[in-house]
Amino acid sequence: MTVEPSMTAQDALVALMITVSASDEDIRTSELVKINNVINHLPIFADYDADRLPRMSHMVFDLLDQEDGLDALFGLIRENLPKRLFETAYAFACDVAAADGIIDDPEARMLEEVRYELDIDRLHAAAIERGARARHLTL
Repeated sequence: MTVEPSMTAQDALVALMITVSASDEDIRTSELVKINNVINHLPIFADYDADRLPRMSHMVFDLLDQEDGLDALFGLIRENLPKRLFETAYAFACDVAAADGIIDDPEARMLEEVRYELDIDRLHAAAIERGARARHLTL
């Protein structure tokens, strides 16, 4: 598979959200709805072509099937996402993980990997995680 060199910052955000959703090998409807809501409603995606979503999904799944694919994926994300958006990316990742109300072990490990790969300060990460939990609580 060839990775297209024209990955945008928005593509990188989408790829990360898909990666977190796929991390437990069970992509839930609530996670897909969260990804679509983020893309359709947040200002950072105002000019994003949603037709790129299937292409990003295929790229993520192809990379995750490779031995060092996750490392390659994080390399692409860091290369194409401005550092000032790393915390935004982590917030989106947390929202996707929390969308179904359960953050299981594989998702928690993936979030830990995202924190490491994007060099998210532990205190900032805790605040972002708490916000995601608060937004996704149910009665």
